[in-house]
Amino acid sequence: MASLRLAFHLITISILIFFLLTISTPSTAAREEEDEHVFVRRIDRKLIGLKKKEKLSHFRFYWHDILSGRNPTAVQVVPPASNTSATLFGLIRMIDNPLTLSLEMKSSKMVGRCQGFYASASQQDLGFMMVMNFAFSTGKYNGSTITVLGRNAALNPVREMPVIGGSGLFRFARGYVEAKTLKLDILTGDATVEYNIYVMHY
Repeated sequence: MASLRLAFHLITISILIFFLLTISTPSTAAREEEDEHVFVRRIDRKLIGLKKKEKLSHFRFYWHDILSGRNPTAVQVVPPASNTSATLFGLIRMIDNPLTLSLEMKSSKMVGRCQGFYASASQQDLGFMMVMNFAFSTGKYNGSTITVLGRNAALNPVREMPVIGGSGLFRFARGYVEAKTLKLDILTGDATVEYNIYVMHY
């Protein structure tokens, strides 16, 4: 009889200790949830200026890629992996290209610059990976940027690349660009490309 009482008391004490530990020690899931709340929270979209409806805008300008002369705007930073590569595979050029309203750069107003780089990323055809910020310097868009990241199949008449974001008036931007080469100097590599940007923004 005494042994039964002792066993009963031991079981009761064990259950009580387990219950107390369960209450005082948060579960792993609870701790993870608390940690998550330390660095993320939901906010009202109006607090960051998303008060207006999303709109679609179309921009058109000319992108001047200048490799020649005393002041080139496209500079090679990594040469092709092989001198025999027909596609210049591995080539990387850093760019700070002027953006103008008309085809002729010298007689046109500059509205911004395209800064970033492009790299030859194809061994079979002439295909560049384009990483570009279109940084505007005029009007209400002064200081705002549109960011493009995509594949440029340079020999196609028209190439399409995605808009992946932006800053300033183009926060949360999305859309695409169409690029069309209008002038290309075979000897120097200088090129003028018409860019049409279709972008959704607030």
